[in-house]
Amino acid sequence: MKAQLVLEDGTIFIGDGFGSHMDTMGEVVFNTGMTGYQEILSDPSYCGQIVMLTYPLIGNYGINRDDFESINPAVKGFIVKEVTDFPSNWRSEITIDEYFKMKKIPGISGIDTRKLTRIIRQYGTLKGTICSIENDPREVVSKLRQAKLPIDQVRRVSTKNAYPSPGRGKRIVLVDFGMKHGILRELNKRGCDVIVVPYHTTADEILQLRPDGIMLSNGPGDPKNVPEGIHMIKEVLGKVPIFGICLGHQLFALACGANTAKMKFGHRGSNHPVKDLSTGKISITAQNHGFTVEEKSIENTRLTITHSALNDGTIEGLRHLDYPAFTVQYHPEASPGPEDTNGLFDQFLVMIEYGNKEVTTICQNVQI
Repeated sequence: MKAQLVLEDGTIFIGDGFGSHMDTMGEVVFNTGMTGYQEILSDPSYCGQIVMLTYPLIGNYGINRDDFESINPAVKGFIVKEVTDFPSNWRSEITIDEYFKMKKIPGISGIDTRKLTRIIRQYGTLKGTICSIENDPREVVSKLRQAKLPIDQVRRVSTKNAYPSPGRGKRIVLVDFGMKHGILRELNKRGCDVIVVPYHTTADEILQLRPDGIMLSNGPGDPKNVPEGIHMIKEVLGKVPIFGICLGHQLFALACGANTAKMKFGHRGSNHPVKDLSTGKISITAQNHGFTVEEKSIENTRLTITHSALNDGTIEGLRHLDYPAFTVQYHPEASPGPEDTNGLFDQFLVMIEYGNKEVTTICQNVQI
């Protein structure tokens, strides 16, 4: 069945629909990963977005039960150059088309994804609609220009109730702003006694759980739309060691007096080089974010920059100068992507054990 992708600037792409045939609207973004489409489509950080994959062939290894990063995908739609009807992999259970039909996610294939990537890189992210070819594009564009994107994405994807993931090691309270399962998996691998709590959990409620450390998860949208998280971080800072990832990194920066800003088209992919400023080591990282911490805003805070993006110089890591707390903009759990920085989870546990004064020296012996 023919479908069309209409952008708010009036650009129209005609292609073939797959998955659900319902209309959908969202912010159109692109991801440069060559593999990992199952993890991408199930990443809660894509809530409210239509994701375009720059790699041309998608669906070739099907969908399996093991590679999901959430139970219910929050992505609004998928755009690909070519979708495979007959996947070939020993773990494959269903096709991506069948999965999208089950989850009511629309997709479009057969369009010029290189052209769409260039448009986004030149003009920034745009609102878009995947819909039937019978829809009048002029009416679609008019609706797009008037439509407002949601600002409550974190509320939509965060767990509604706290739940445990028991272990015999350090107790970690994992604040779910849109958590990928990979973060929980890495903590479980290290024997941590994890309690996952909703995004709006208060500092008092977290401290009543007697945590050894607090993990701030990734998540979707503008960090300034999550004032509950910012307030909570202010109140627990200095009382419990903190490790933040992606949105958690941005919320931590805001809580410490820094500022964040929307990027032109963001970082989304599995091949972003990041430099550790203390060692000079370069790591290839997985990323998915549309906002960044402004470097100038760090000057009047008690934060120091620990990591920097080689492609554009944006901040990729922060550490507090007085308290045991550090954050990174990228994803050390990967899923999908390289595991170059997986050792940051070990550094977090070292920080919990030894505190802020000795963590820099000790962590030099932890491989990342």
